[in-house]
Amino acid sequence: MALFGPQDKFLRMIRKETAAVIHSRDADILIEGPEEEVENVRQLFETLLQLIRGGRQPTEQDIRYAWQLVRERKAHQLLSLFSEDVALTFRGKEIRPRTLGQRNYLSAIRKKDIVFGIGPAGTGKTYLAVVAAVAALKEGSVRKIVLTRPAVEAGERLGFLPGDMQEKVDPYLRPLYDALNDVMGPDGVGKALDRGLIEIAPLAYMRGRTLEDSFIILDEAQNTTPEQMKMFLTRLGIGSRMVITGDVTQIDLPRGIRSGLIEAERILRSVEEIGFVYFTEQDVVRHHLVQKIILAYQADRNPS
Repeated sequence: MALFGPQDKFLRMIRKETAAVIHSRDADILIEGPEEEVENVRQLFETLLQLIRGGRQPTEQDIRYAWQLVRERKAHQLLSLFSEDVALTFRGKEIRPRTLGQRNYLSAIRKKDIVFGIGPAGTGKTYLAVVAAVAALKEGSVRKIVLTRPAVEAGERLGFLPGDMQEKVDPYLRPLYDALNDVMGPDGVGKALDRGLIEIAPLAYMRGRTLEDSFIILDEAQNTTPEQMKMFLTRLGIGSRMVITGDVTQIDLPRGIRSGLIEAERILRSVEEIGFVYFTEQDVVRHHLVQKIILAYQADRNPS
């Protein structure tokens, strides 16, 4: 049965998560146990069946997230996530928001010229921003994609590093290349770089410029200083959009230096035209253990 996944993998996973007892025989399912748990499992199966009948095949991550939504009485919202294909990878795999947080993020990017995506690692902040940027480039709403991040490990003093410009910045910007390669393919990225349609550079190289008709992404923004963040935001030119991503729990700045991301959040939160989207551990789309690791660190940092 497709509902239970390959070799009943999904069924075994659900059984581990619930106090209800699930019996299955051919196409029949019997659920026994505490009333609330029985109802939760019933809602989960009904939601998954609707997806499958609509031609969708849920993944393990979808099952885990669906169970979270069921417990929050939001199971019906899972269906809307499957109706929002954003793009395809160069291999033809669909790209869509996998959590409600990701859906809200993409919606904000479509509606506002500046969007901050703030939250833990693994929530798709950078990846989805790159997907949105490539889509905007393809549809012609921008003429260029600019990707940047602070090279904090080198203190932004790239002139002191060996090698030419490309060799210097590649180690710091590799995650951005990875996202682009997944969406466009290495050949497509190479051609776009050669034609000047994509620019990838450290934050220090943004100074003194005005970026027009561009989709600009600042990654790892928690490692900017307030001065760098202000400099970056004021590069915004006519016809351009910005997405700023960061995780305020992963600040690598020297002791005593404030994070530009935290300061920008405080100063700009009330500006209506600027969007702030906050991700939580529920939006993590990596291995399910990543969510548990994030929760464990949060508990250690904030003991009750």
